[in-house]
Amino acid sequence: MHKEKSRSVEAPPIQSVIGFPVTALSLDNHVSLIIEWAKQRLSRIACVANVHMLVEATSNSALASILRSADLVTPDGMPLVWTMRLTGVPAQERVAGMDLLLALCEQASREQVSIFFLGSEVRILKLMETRLKYEFPKLKIAGMESLPFRPLTQEEDDAIIQRINSSGAGITLVSLGCPKQELWMGEHKHKIRSVLIGVGGVFPVYAGIHKRAPEVIRAMGLEWLYRLIQEPRRLWGRYSKTIPPFLWLASKQLATSRLKFN
Repeated sequence: MHKEKSRSVEAPPIQSVIGFPVTALSLDNHVSLIIEWAKQRLSRIACVANVHMLVEATSNSALASILRSADLVTPDGMPLVWTMRLTGVPAQERVAGMDLLLALCEQASREQVSIFFLGSEVRILKLMETRLKYEFPKLKIAGMESLPFRPLTQEEDDAIIQRINSSGAGITLVSLGCPKQELWMGEHKHKIRSVLIGVGGVFPVYAGIHKRAPEVIRAMGLEWLYRLIQEPRRLWGRYSKTIPPFLWLASKQLATSRLKFN
């Protein structure tokens, strides 16, 4: 197993959201920390968390374990941000997957850090590559690879590990959907010398296949509704099973927090 040699980096501050640790840093500070790890080729995990992920983790012990041991858990959904603001981090901002991707590509271009793009579909990766080369001409793309929906054989998995490690990628963006990508990252930490970041459905949005909600909609915390209108059949079941439980659990947390201060 590869032994890491890293400079001392203070553990980032966290805030509990319905029982799971979420990193209490700004977008810029998230990016700076990831780039620092990437320069050292450290094996790290960053989960981009929203309501669906946290509620899923309440009944999925494997996902819960990964979230609790992750090096970063960014507050993607605005409900997470609001909960953090109301329970001790008043200046917390959203750290969404798309904003993280864009900021990382910009900073990685300056710092000569290469990025590997893993997951999604071949056609989406090709569209992404075209846009990346236009918007970030100095970005080092270490590789782009789609994965099959079926489980990989041991030989296939070993080959993926080898390709990422030999590419020199300091960052690997993983787009397999939740919880598949988180479970994959958990299995590959310490096997891949790269910061593994699960970005969910960001690749199709960046490729132009799906539209991102306007900024005003995102700021209001209504991006979920915008996405539901775009993909009602796929998302209705998920939202109906995750939003009510989150509201209940967050309300309990806020009530407990108020009692502590009274």
